[in-house]
Amino acid sequence: MPRKASAVTHVTRGDVFDDLGFTRSESTALKIKADLLDAVRKEIERKRYSQRELIAILDEYQPAVSNLMRGRITQISIEKLLRYSDCLGMRATLKVLPTRKVATAA
Repeated sequence: MPRKASAVTHVTRGDVFDDLGFTRSESTALKIKADLLDAVRKEIERKRYSQRELIAILDEYQPAVSNLMRGRITQISIEKLLRYSDCLGMRATLKVLPTRKVATAA
């Protein structure tokens, strides 16, 4: 007997953080944090560092390195991610743009 396809229960407006009820500033902070975490983890993978090596490179305790490697975003601040990127020889930049105005029908 063929299975029925699941019915769509929610359609996103294009931004999952907005859909989850975060404010615009909270959403932006989470996106920046996620991008930083992703970039740092990719650099660690590229250089094939072990956790033991990262403890020395990042001058950090093992539980913090474990949180980083497991992607536990709630356990790591943006500031700490910026420090980690610096310790790994990376350079971070931030670009702030004005919001686009949405044309409204009169």
